[in-house]
Amino acid sequence: MIRPRLLVYGLLLAGWGVIVAWQVAEHARVRSSARAALINRAKDISSTLGIVIRSQRRFGGLVSKERLESALKDLVRQGELTGVALLNADDEVVASAGETPELQPKALLRTAAVWEKQNVTLMNLVDLGTNVTADLEGTNPPIVLAMRDMFPHFDTNHPPGPPREFRPPPPGDGDKDRRKPPERGFGRPRFARPFWMSEEEYQTVIQKQGVHSFVLMMSTKSLRALTSQDLWLRSLVVLLATVSVVGSGVAWRNLERFSDLQLRLVRASEANTHLRELNLAAAGLAHETRNPLNIIRGFAQMISRTDGAVPEIRKRAGEIIEETDRITAQLNEFINYSRPREVRRLPLSLETVAGEVARALSCDLEDKHVHLEVKADRFLVEADEALLRQALFNLLLNAIQAVEPDGTIQILAAKTGPTEAQLEIRDNGHGVPPERREEIFKPYFTTQKNGAGLGLAVVQQIVLAHGWEIKCLANEPRGAIFRLTHLKLRTPA
Repeated sequence: MIRPRLLVYGLLLAGWGVIVAWQVAEHARVRSSARAALINRAKDISSTLGIVIRSQRRFGGLVSKERLESALKDLVRQGELTGVALLNADDEVVASAGETPELQPKALLRTAAVWEKQNVTLMNLVDLGTNVTADLEGTNPPIVLAMRDMFPHFDTNHPPGPPREFRPPPPGDGDKDRRKPPERGFGRPRFARPFWMSEEEYQTVIQKQGVHSFVLMMSTKSLRALTSQDLWLRSLVVLLATVSVVGSGVAWRNLERFSDLQLRLVRASEANTHLRELNLAAAGLAHETRNPLNIIRGFAQMISRTDGAVPEIRKRAGEIIEETDRITAQLNEFINYSRPREVRRLPLSLETVAGEVARALSCDLEDKHVHLEVKADRFLVEADEALLRQALFNLLLNAIQAVEPDGTIQILAAKTGPTEAQLEIRDNGHGVPPERREEIFKPYFTTQKNGAGLGLAVVQQIVLAHGWEIKCLANEPRGAIFRLTHLKLRTPA
């Protein structure tokens, strides 16, 4: 039985491991899908960012930094996009909105994403498919953030509209004409080096203020909520799987125990049948033994009554008679104990049955000067008359043997409910110690010198055959109480 048990437990454990591994893999897949969805959302935002940059571009690639940052602030939303930063060629922030990401060294800045607990920093989104790839890579005129200190002739507060053409002033007008703002006009957008800047200054401006790439900081709140919910669901599945596996293991163990118990019951039934056969054989032997004992007892009585018998012979004959009576009484108790109990229920009055048993033991009561009191209500119970008499006889005889001379015995019968009653036999004898109150109902257990130890065992057999219960209790201040409960009441027809 050990190998099948280990095989079943191993299969259950393997199934549990497969379920756990499956849930872990599914949770990792959900987490990966959630991250991919967040990056795709960043792609959409980057496309929108490209549109915003192009809408703010004037004079070719010139963009107002103030207006661009104002537009970027409209894109920032708590719980989704928490920060935007535009970078130049040296990976320095030239414009930002919301939380400014903590930029990593240049080598790490080209990675796709940097995941943190609360946010994810998506770097160099040009590689993620933004629509402004061409703008940022330089195929169009470079996007340069215009500020008043660098471009004093550029109106950064000019409302969006058709771009105006920058026209340098005619030569020979001096410094005054050099600072004169260009005339407004409309034409093809273009952006060229301002005449007041040298080529070196112009390249420095593009290097410092030109938008080369950008960084988005996305909130992982939705990602964490989704993965947390999925983790709870996976944990619930694992918990249910664990309960199922444990329950299956317990069920298998109970099935094993049930099978073992069935096998033991079959063996016990066979042993019980064998013991019953031995019991019947022993009862038959005891019954046959009484006949020779009666013959021996008769011869002993004849010898004791013979005229001219010497006193010694009469004494020995009297001892033979006493011993045969004692053995015959034990044989009678053994036969009564081994006899099958077939209950024939009839309506009986406890008061009447108790009175008849008391009259049958009147000689024993008078010899010991024991006072017997019977208190019973008038009602009927369902019981076998012969078995009830025998049980009361053994209990009352046991009480007479337990009390001292001039002792007191009470027989009490009363209703305990609308359908049940109880019967008590009380005495003021030496009582029964608590540790022996269960043993006294076992066969051949006795505290009497001449007792066979079957009287109370027969009483318990009769009680169990009727479906009653019997208990031995203490009688205060001294003595014992034998209480029969669950006697079924019978209403007279």
